[in-house]
Amino acid sequence: MDLPVMPPVKPMLAKAVDRIPEGDLAFEPKWDGFRCIVFRDDDEIELGSRNEKPLTRYFPELIEPLAAGLPGKAVIDGEIVVRLDDDSLGFAALQQRIHPAASRVNRLAVEIPAEFIAFDVLAVAGAHLMAEPFRDRRLVLETMAQGFEEPVHLAPSTRDRGVAEDWYVRFEGAGLDGLMAKPRGGAYQPDKRVQFKVKHTRTVDVAVAGYRRHADGRGVGSLLVGLYDGEGGLHHCGVAASFTARRRAELADELAPYAMSDPGDHPWAAWMDPTAHAEGRVMPGTPHRWSSARGNQGWVPVRVELVAEVKYEAMLNGRFRGTTRMVRWRPDRDPASCRYDQVEVPAPIGISEVLAAAG
Repeated sequence: MDLPVMPPVKPMLAKAVDRIPEGDLAFEPKWDGFRCIVFRDDDEIELGSRNEKPLTRYFPELIEPLAAGLPGKAVIDGEIVVRLDDDSLGFAALQQRIHPAASRVNRLAVEIPAEFIAFDVLAVAGAHLMAEPFRDRRLVLETMAQGFEEPVHLAPSTRDRGVAEDWYVRFEGAGLDGLMAKPRGGAYQPDKRVQFKVKHTRTVDVAVAGYRRHADGRGVGSLLVGLYDGEGGLHHCGVAASFTARRRAELADELAPYAMSDPGDHPWAAWMDPTAHAEGRVMPGTPHRWSSARGNQGWVPVRVELVAEVKYEAMLNGRFRGTTRMVRWRPDRDPASCRYDQVEVPAPIGISEVLAAAG
């Protein structure tokens, strides 16, 4: 390749803020996918990732559309996503696309094809654009996007804060996880958190069913938490973690009276059966064991008598997306009252409506 900006390049990042910021900003939906910088030099196309390892082999269906839509020499920043019908983004389906077997990669490229959402440009033709302000880079990208066809798209953008607030609320129903705010006068700074992201954050009360020890062997590393369905079954829905060293030790003392020496009566006792781990079911801890002699690989079951309030960003297929954070104990709540029906579900909206949004 011979481009003004050569791979690998670490993408520009954003720092989290708790509200939509003010200022000379451009607002965009925050996509839930794989960050990707596309390098196109005539017949050569490379899909770079956030960790600088190429994604090219995993998404063969994007190569021809990118070649058709991009100029002969271009470097474009964006996001690879998978949509489920037109209802929402499917991050779990996207994760399945990263597979070592070429036969599986090619099959999934047909069954769950990916799409590319472009939202910045680093170079075009012989021009290096990273030092140019975002407002100018966006104009170049909008001109370029006149040649885009599905599955290549231009990310919607607006300078109207009212529109941005509407997007932040409404687009969650399509599986998007928040809003980006980009200084219009900012240069492109690889691996620097110079933009802003506002992610959806909520709290929910969960039943605490176990814990993992911290990697250093001192205290609690994470709580294993669950929610009940309408029939009284307790489902593992994620972990609460990111405790300070002091809090890890306190939690060990607080949980010690609830630890179960005989897990036979635990709601997840059946998971000791190897067949319970079949068909891709997600289980807490190390498969087939309750605690491990090898450090923190296993988990310790506790009597399901404690309720914790946790902060989370999103829920996907009945599980928290990412790690949740404990807010506080809820001694006033009964674990059986921690049901899925308390989880807020945004109104559904199609991805096509998001992509067609005007600022």
